[in-house]
Formats: sequence, C-alpha cells, structure tokens
Amino acid sequence: MCDICGKKNQTGCNVSHSKRHTHRIWAPNVHSAVLVVDGSKKRLKVCTRCLRTYQKHTQ
Repeated sequence: MCDICGKKNQTGCNVSHSKRHTHRIWAPNVHSAVLVVDGSKKRLKVCTRCLRTYQKHTQ
C-alpha cells in the first residue's frame, strides 16, 4: 500500500476464452524510498506515480 495516496491491491477475475473465472490481484508498483517530510527524512513505501510527482515538485 502506498503511504502517500493509499493505493492498494485491487481484486478481480481472470476470464479465459471459455469464460471461466478465476480470482486474481493487481498490485500497485510500490517501492521503498527515503523522502523529506516536514523537514525530516522518512522511509516510506511509495507508488511510482507518487514518486514521480514528488521528484517533479522538488526540482
């Protein structure tokens, strides 16, 4: 789960050509990163979208 936006696993079904349904999970692309939050460094689990946005605004 992303510590910034709250993005987490989504569930659904694989559907084959014969329309057989099996459960599956789509997981967000989460990485561990050290970010400056309120003037102090913190290690957070962050999705890549939030990491891109963070880097965009810190430059």
